[in-house]
Amino acid sequence: MPLSTPAERESVHTRHVTCNGYKRKDGLWDIEGELIDIKSFDLQVAERNDGIIPAGEPLHKMSLRLTIDYDLNILDVEASMDYTPFRYCPEIADSFRKLIGHRIAPGFTRLTRELLGGTQGCTHLLEMLGVLATTAYQTTHHEREKREDFGAKGGNPPPMLNTCHTFDVRGPVVARYWPDFYQGDDKVEK
Repeated sequence: MPLSTPAERESVHTRHVTCNGYKRKDGLWDIEGELIDIKSFDLQVAERNDGIIPAGEPLHKMSLRLTIDYDLNILDVEASMDYTPFRYCPEIADSFRKLIGHRIAPGFTRLTRELLGGTQGCTHLLEMLGVLATTAYQTTHHEREKREDFGAKGGNPPPMLNTCHTFDVRGPVVARYWPDFYQGDDKVEK
């Protein structure tokens, strides 16, 4: 169901976040994200374009690439900051390489905030890491499902169980698609 009709309004700020997942020929995956912030008005910023960022020109245009393996271990990280409001912003891009050797797993958000929060990173790239982690799961899920036979009788439980309302082990979706892992009160034919 779409959102309700809004009150009369004027666009001021637009943020585009695009994430893509790629399987590489060498068996690894590249997970890429791009964040672009655009204002609908000229913005005064002393360090850009003679002090003005014209309406429609990016205030921020930043990208991150995580190279991961099948187990979601981060093998490489590249950050790019093509448009920033201050010339000092890009100096922090290489700090995102601190993620190399870590794994996208429960606790990843906490880890990224510890490593890259506050003055140790960039707020915008840090925010994008959460979306990239989800993109990594989505990108590798089909292959992981085939290899690990998630949900098969006597097999491993699907990793998405209890990760959201729909995948509640007491709910109708789990009862229907993964009855061996259903824990609700209703009887389910297995």
